[in-house]
Amino acid sequence: MLSMSLKLIISLVSLTWLFLGCTTSKQGINQTENNCPSPPVSPPKFRVNNEGDFFEKLKTLNIEVSEGIITFQTQDYDFIFCNKNKTFIIKKGNYKPEEKPVTNYEEAIQELNDPSYKIINWQDKTYQYRVILEPNPFPDFEVEPEKVILELIIPEAEQPQKHTLYTLKQVKQQKAGIQLGVPKITATVINNNQFYWSVSSEQGEGNGGIATIVSYEPEVDKINIIQPSQLAKQQINDLKISNNDTDTILWLATQTSGEGNPYLPGMGLVSYNANRKSLKSYYARNSNLVGMIPHKLNIEKENLWVATGNGLCQIKWQTIEQVSSWKCWEFQLEATLPNEGLKVYQSLLNPNPQITLNADENQETVEVLWWSPQNYETEKGRYEIVYDSGFSVTLEDKGVMNWKEWYDNQYQVNPWEAMVYWPGKDWLWNGNRFIRPFDGVSLNYFGGGPGGISSWNNSQQQRPEIYAIRGDLDLIELTKDSTSVKYYSGWVDDDVLQPYLMIVPTEKPKNIQPNPLKKVSQ
Repeated sequence: MLSMSLKLIISLVSLTWLFLGCTTSKQGINQTENNCPSPPVSPPKFRVNNEGDFFEKLKTLNIEVSEGIITFQTQDYDFIFCNKNKTFIIKKGNYKPEEKPVTNYEEAIQELNDPSYKIINWQDKTYQYRVILEPNPFPDFEVEPEKVILELIIPEAEQPQKHTLYTLKQVKQQKAGIQLGVPKITATVINNNQFYWSVSSEQGEGNGGIATIVSYEPEVDKINIIQPSQLAKQQINDLKISNNDTDTILWLATQTSGEGNPYLPGMGLVSYNANRKSLKSYYARNSNLVGMIPHKLNIEKENLWVATGNGLCQIKWQTIEQVSSWKCWEFQLEATLPNEGLKVYQSLLNPNPQITLNADENQETVEVLWWSPQNYETEKGRYEIVYDSGFSVTLEDKGVMNWKEWYDNQYQVNPWEAMVYWPGKDWLWNGNRFIRPFDGVSLNYFGGGPGGISSWNNSQQQRPEIYAIRGDLDLIELTKDSTSVKYYSGWVDDDVLQPYLMIVPTEKPKNIQPNPLKKVSQ
């Protein structure tokens, strides 16, 4: 029997997982628009109430396609790509989930206790399906689940088929958790008269599962379970399928998560060749993918669209290894400089401004990188903005070490992680500077908020002295005992700017240089 404290943890994490996944994307064709819409008079405002808004408002929930137009829908915005001129228009969104979202605790517990069946129609017949824990621990937590089961009700059947996807024993063997997390089906695809489902589990506080793809052949009533070992600890956000003359390729949008961190990087965009049983992954450190976490995918003939929490990429999937096959755009926040000028502070909590930026013919706007609260009682905060002159800081007692020193000798460094553990480990080397995308910032709800280049200068403060969350970095010196960087950002009071949302083409940096961390890691 589970202890009361563990029951509470499981309940809270499971409810969080359910609420995060309560919106279901619509995969349909919108035939009502045949021409590019007119852009709005002014770009839509981006209002920040908490740091989670940078994830929730930029996360694509659905992709709609019509003649000449593809629309990426977030909870607040529509990013509309016009094939005719290869540009984006941003409008206030009108996304509506197909299913009624779970909105309260009672509904959430009911859904966990008895998950709703989803429906797929094929050849004028209806199939019902869901994934469940067995035995189901909700709502009283008197039992511990031992299996994750796919239930499938085929046409004219009264009782569901039950197919075991994985067991608690297998999860422990894979070191993917010590107890089964709540599973959910994240995507459904019909390809060549087969159904495909991607199945993921919540992660955190010991909860876990095994990333699974299920294929079903309705003509012969046959189930096939696909569980590549490299994918075991991943969460699959979306699944799409492409076919060439000889192979079926499953394209997966992947990430990981943890307690208080619903959005953590993973393997990125994954291609799995179902015929050859081979796998490749494309993430921000080894490809042109703009962002760390892909959420939605779409395939239009030779083009694969990838929507991340930092932007959008259009990739010619058959030649994905070629740099020229990638074209990407990144999200950007801008704000107009106020007439009275903008006081810039060196850090989040610094009481004294270092400089005042004034609008002139060379600069009328600033790029907004992030927002953070100065304390959690008044919710007063500051925006981090791009500051080209930059500031320098040295962090004492925060140096470099290898990952095994930080964790333990058993730790296996993931390829999407920095090659060493240091205060800027979440920044990416772009060939010129270290950069950090929106979705490279972990929210860290239970650990003091997002971290970055920061230090605790005053034990009485609620927040650390944050110098940079997303500002570009130059590495000045990195030793075992300290870190010195120049960061190209500053902080401004949040009541003087009104950021608006843009999407801009990515640019390749000039004068590419080797990653300075290579010398440190040797």
